[in-house]
Amino acid sequence: MVFDHIGFNVSDFPKAREFLLRALQPLGIAITMEGEGWAMVGRQGEGNFWFGAFGASPGPIHLAFAAKNREQVRQFYAAALAAGGQDNGGPGLRPQYHPHYYGAFVIGPDGHNFEAVCHAPEGDS
Repeated sequence: MVFDHIGFNVSDFPKAREFLLRALQPLGIAITMEGEGWAMVGRQGEGNFWFGAFGASPGPIHLAFAAKNREQVRQFYAAALAAGGQDNGGPGLRPQYHPHYYGAFVIGPDGHNFEAVCHAPEGDS
């Protein structure tokens, strides 16, 4: 991991918190720290990102989260849609990136493009 943590502002912290908790749960990503108007999410021993209500949203950004396998990508996509996200590309191969790039994209709060991606061939994890 290149960074220890990264963060950005959201316009509606409770809405963003609920969306991200539900969407990222299938990937094993959860809140690692939380305070008044902010939260940090990640996996134990990996880089984290925080989001909070400390100013204007930076505008739509793209965040891709590593999935251990293709099933996690599918579960992320279903959970993110159920949490109120909008489809921006269902689970599938994206060979324009590389032969095994399997990802799904969902637009969440503030128009951010959230992705889950697995780089392993089918059946590998």
